[in-house]
Amino acid sequence: MELNLQSVLLKHWGYASFRPLQEDIIRSVLENHDTLALLPTGGGKSICYQVPALVRDGICIVVTPLIALMKDQIQALKNKGIPAVGVYHGLSKMELDIAIDNCVYGQVKFLYLSPERLTTDLIRSRIQKMKVNLLAVDEAHCISQWGYDFRPPYLRIAEIREFIPATPVIALTATATVNVVGDIQEKLAFKDQKVFRKSFERKNLTYMVFHEEDKLGRLLKICQKQTGVGIVYVRNRKKTREISEFLKNNQVAADYYHAGLTTMERDLKQNAWMKERTRVIVSTNAFGMGIDKPNVRFVVHMDLPDSPEAYFQEAGRAGRDEKKAFAVLLYNNSDIIDLKKSHEQSFPSVDYIKLVYNCLGNYFQLAQGSGRDQSLEFDLIAFSANYDLDPILVFNAMKFLEKDGYLALSEAMTNPSRILFTLDKEDLYRFQVANPRYDAFVKLLLRSYPGLFTEFVKIREQDVANRANITVEQTEKILNELHRMNILQYEKQNKKPLITWVEERISSDSLRISKENHAERRQFARKRLDAMVEYVQSSHTCRSIFLLAYFGERKTMKCGQCDVCLDIRELKLSDLEFDTLRQMIRKTLTVQSYRLEELVEVLPTTITEKKILKVIRWLKDHGSIPEEPDGKLRWQD
Repeated sequence: MELNLQSVLLKHWGYASFRPLQEDIIRSVLENHDTLALLPTGGGKSICYQVPALVRDGICIVVTPLIALMKDQIQALKNKGIPAVGVYHGLSKMELDIAIDNCVYGQVKFLYLSPERLTTDLIRSRIQKMKVNLLAVDEAHCISQWGYDFRPPYLRIAEIREFIPATPVIALTATATVNVVGDIQEKLAFKDQKVFRKSFERKNLTYMVFHEEDKLGRLLKICQKQTGVGIVYVRNRKKTREISEFLKNNQVAADYYHAGLTTMERDLKQNAWMKERTRVIVSTNAFGMGIDKPNVRFVVHMDLPDSPEAYFQEAGRAGRDEKKAFAVLLYNNSDIIDLKKSHEQSFPSVDYIKLVYNCLGNYFQLAQGSGRDQSLEFDLIAFSANYDLDPILVFNAMKFLEKDGYLALSEAMTNPSRILFTLDKEDLYRFQVANPRYDAFVKLLLRSYPGLFTEFVKIREQDVANRANITVEQTEKILNELHRMNILQYEKQNKKPLITWVEERISSDSLRISKENHAERRQFARKRLDAMVEYVQSSHTCRSIFLLAYFGERKTMKCGQCDVCLDIRELKLSDLEFDTLRQMIRKTLTVQSYRLEELVEVLPTTITEKKILKVIRWLKDHGSIPEEPDGKLRWQD
């Protein structure tokens, strides 16, 4: 086994040794233990299920909710010569059938599925015919109602275990609180408690928070001061373009990125940044998943994330090479107001969600009992205007319907054009002989794209046109003709966002959306929001200690390099002296308010007045002891 593990790692990844905990996790899986791996962002989670799956005969089923990440990982495996397929919404019925058949009868090693697909009758019946060596559940925090991205379809993953009772499960996440860790094991029906947790502490990563009105000015200074590449996160697409233009106008090589761009545009921008032709990428949270760039020197958040989990994951994309890096968050008071408003809009009422569902069914003219697996083009603005609804509330209602497994949403242009020959090689040859005008074109396709007889292959009409020395319009015409003659299947690139009906349409009253669960999820989200606000407003707790404590790590040391630690260091007091004085002042002012001179007198005389005044001044500057109208100081947590 030792030789197999090391040789697989070296052959496919080029690494001579595993990172800390990776090998322990892999051995736990190979010993058939249900295993939970908690590794920080960039900690090498995918290797923990990919290596054991390659060591054993059979196929590994990977459940993940992130289609973009799914596609990236499938392509990365194929680039290594490892056969992998993905099943997600937007595939045609033929594409789906071929992909699953290749998993049952072919040499596919990895089948990536969305949690909604895992529960369909088709997938369940075919899984029973597969030799499944491992069930991997990525983003496992999605199974917990206490998790920051709870998805009800994850709750049904455990049902699959009855079809593969001897197959171990590995659950992986980069963000899990203590409650979520227990919930994951329970909901996935773990047979034994094998939990591997790597500390989330990042000693090379310095966290900084600045209350800032001139965010653009501060951002420019950061980009000018820091060397290397960086990521700037914002909440909306418009800002990505505006901020990247601002940086470019100030001689910073920047570009923008969001999910509304075409696949080609996103690939070009991502590659330019990966190769460091672009130094700073300004993006929504669509950027970063599955991107393995270890030398990111800084990550800046221009807006407040919804939760510490989201922030920790995005900030953690800096410094994966374990060299010095910075995670900077810029905020002002209006950001907190906006975040709370966004929270309210993110939780439309259950009745509103049902209204949107009913309107969608009517909009697409779907009868009850129909629509399952249909993918339909959708225009959010047109739909909202048609029913006089708020587009933001509609979008958030649809996100609830997606998380609950009724719909699947996809951005425009996420699926490139694909082709597959429906004839076998002999019949295709006879067709070419009988139809010489198509012969050269068919030969060009066969030379350009391997695997056309076994699976759908991505193409670009422009590339085919260039090779054939014809126009794109002529290329599409020939492909459509061959499609109509059943010579090949031609799935043209999506040009608009799609909605896929995961389940057949039902009456809105039959939707399984509990008002109690909805209220509970809203409450949990508000707690995470409040924790995020507390993080940025806290002026006395080391940033690293705050984040680690949120994830259940209590026995940690001050980082000594965040903005809070640096402020305290300027007082020229030791950590022990500062903490002792702060606790004394807190204890005293919690009981009773005092004027400055009174406070100095009531504190122990063993500490010099100079040191007491330094700490009091620091606490006043950071809002911990505001002064009341009568001149007395009081404690404010």
